[in-house]
Amino acid sequence: MPVTRLTRTQLFVPASKPAMIGKAAASAADAVCIDLEDSVAPAEKASSRANVIRALQEIDFGRRVRMFRINALDTPFAYRDLVDVVEAAGGRVDVVMVPKVGSARDVEFVDMLLTQIEAGLRLATPIGIEAQIETAAGFLNAAEIARASTRLEALIFGAGDYAASMRMPSAAIGEADEHDAIYPGHRWHAVMHTIVAAARANDLRCLDGPYAAYQDAAGLARACRIALAMGFDGKQCIHPSQLDTVNATFTPSLEDVTRAAAVLKAYETAAAAGQGAATHEGRMIDAANLRMARTILERHRLISQ
Repeated sequence: MPVTRLTRTQLFVPASKPAMIGKAAASAADAVCIDLEDSVAPAEKASSRANVIRALQEIDFGRRVRMFRINALDTPFAYRDLVDVVEAAGGRVDVVMVPKVGSARDVEFVDMLLTQIEAGLRLATPIGIEAQIETAAGFLNAAEIARASTRLEALIFGAGDYAASMRMPSAAIGEADEHDAIYPGHRWHAVMHTIVAAARANDLRCLDGPYAAYQDAAGLARACRIALAMGFDGKQCIHPSQLDTVNATFTPSLEDVTRAAAVLKAYETAAAAGQGAATHEGRMIDAANLRMARTILERHRLISQ
């Protein structure tokens, strides 16, 4: 079973800019992802691994989930990203994020490497994996990817690379543009809901990708509400200014928590009395109501820790 983590917000920070990592570790993010992929120039990728190692070894991340993103598996960087960083700082790594996952074999490959490295280091706690679904192949193989490894903890939507893979015109990552205005519906609905369904069927977390226009507060808020409505647990962030909006959107309100607790209590009271059915505020309580109530209360518990 995947480890339960609170990841409403994942703040990306380039591995090539070590001064930014400390600031991210003191931010309002639930998780900090030190990135070796898109935000690092090819000439700096090898040298940036040392920055990841140093940050994980020396910086206090507090309760924040500590993760780093390797390069795609079809590049010459991914293998050494894993070996160099995990061998040096394995006990300080919670999760490895794998971009552009196209098949279950991609996850299995990372799992195998991590297993061997952990055995060599005698690490007691397995390192988790998060898989980014951001290609046509990843979309079609999402169900198989979601059950590829017991290490897998989350599926993540990557809108920018997905648009490129599908040859869908897109002006900016995560933002609505003139093509969205023309399309009669939500252009990303199919892949986003597929990711949510694959995650939920395998007890995984799922996160929406970032919103590039970090100064567009209204656009970010709308993107967050859409992701929440579709069932996502949180959203990736590229700037600290986005954290408060994303955290607030994916935090159950006091009203939601109170209602969930009341639903659960009404059910437990009815069950203790031997009643075949329970009601709350004039509505029947069924299994779906209970699952939603328990989900809200569990999220509230994680946030309140």
